[in-house]
Amino acid sequence: MMLARVLSAVLLAPLAIAAVLGLPTAALGALAAPLLLLALWEWISLTGVTALPTRRLVLLANAAAIALLALFGWPLLASPVILAGVLWWLVAGYWTWRWRRRALAELADVRIRRKLMAGSFAVIPAWAALVALHGDSDLGPRWALFALCLVWLTDIGGFLVGSRFGHRRLAPQISPNKTWEGLWGGFAAALLGAVAALPMLGLDWSHLPTLLVLAAVTAGFAVLGDLFESLLKRVAGIKDSGQVIPGHGGMLDRVDSLLAALPVFAALRWGLGL
Repeated sequence: MMLARVLSAVLLAPLAIAAVLGLPTAALGALAAPLLLLALWEWISLTGVTALPTRRLVLLANAAAIALLALFGWPLLASPVILAGVLWWLVAGYWTWRWRRRALAELADVRIRRKLMAGSFAVIPAWAALVALHGDSDLGPRWALFALCLVWLTDIGGFLVGSRFGHRRLAPQISPNKTWEGLWGGFAAALLGAVAALPMLGLDWSHLPTLLVLAAVTAGFAVLGDLFESLLKRVAGIKDSGQVIPGHGGMLDRVDSLLAALPVFAALRWGLGL
């Protein structure tokens, strides 16, 4: 299992980096859309929606929204869509904190399932944020890659520190393996990544405090995205959202943190004037 996970990461990471740095913005958007829609399909399944027509309708509605945004609403509607994504994840953060110690029987409540279903539309702001970052300027691809790297570093730092030093559980009913120590390890890795990325982004050292704020907030929302998907899986009673990537589970397992982090990163970056 671990060998498959490592091999998948070794193969996929260079491909993702090459796509972000090498593809034009339109091509990157066209590539990202079906991947996010695949994650959406898995998300819908986790919410307990078994009727195939309903699942298809939600998927097609999201696909149509992305297409309409790209063809007719860009760039006018990009910012409102991204801000809507930030708002959604703030609400999701409240739900996750509120439910972190509830029994699974309570989490399976139909009303909660409906709320989780509403989150399926989180893929559109994430897609919009990725495309907006990438096409923002000549350095846009680097900013988009930086956003992805922050999420990856948060995940890696959290895993390494949590597996070695983790004792205090962060959200025991949602994700028993996540610890406070792993959370701080993820934050530390993201902050170190921000320091290393400073010259790549064309910034001088005077921008470092602002960049560290951006990295810390992005890392926090990356953890939230991961926790929220863990909540979905706990309610559904499964370990992985799918089996698309060997050793990594489904597509949603790979992009859950990105769904939360990308719109927050884009909005905060512009708000901070970076």
